[in-house]
Amino acid sequence: MNETNVPATREVIHVGQLEIRYVKEADGACQMACFELRAPPNSNVTPHSHSASEELGYVLEETLPCTVGSEMRDLQPGDAVATPRGVVHAFSNPHAAVARALVINTPDIGTDYFEQVGSIINASGPPDRVALLATMRRFGLKPVTLPETPQR
Repeated sequence: MNETNVPATREVIHVGQLEIRYVKEADGACQMACFELRAPPNSNVTPHSHSASEELGYVLEETLPCTVGSEMRDLQPGDAVATPRGVVHAFSNPHAAVARALVINTPDIGTDYFEQVGSIINASGPPDRVALLATMRRFGLKPVTLPETPQR
């Protein structure tokens, strides 16, 4: 185990400032998956919806502001929020400490999604908005708004 109490063997996927560590990927026996999300200060997940997945977020550390539909909440450790299919949601971290949450998707959108979006966001220069939108749509995500320059 490392300082975050996550086995060091789990791959970290970087999407800008965000870190994704899968705890359990979907497999042939189960479509559900769970990952740890680390959201450092000044990071966010832009508003989007999932056409084919439901999502549950459970905060482990610090405060994670979130919006689900028209409801805005500051989630504290131990708080959870569920997002039905097709409902717009977003997360942000305007605070000084790294926020951590477990996120469960059913069915899983998969590590390929995060790896592909990460390669677009993390590339040098401004991210390719067309490629980013196409990738999101290919994996069943619908962005509501996409900032001119997604956060890194």
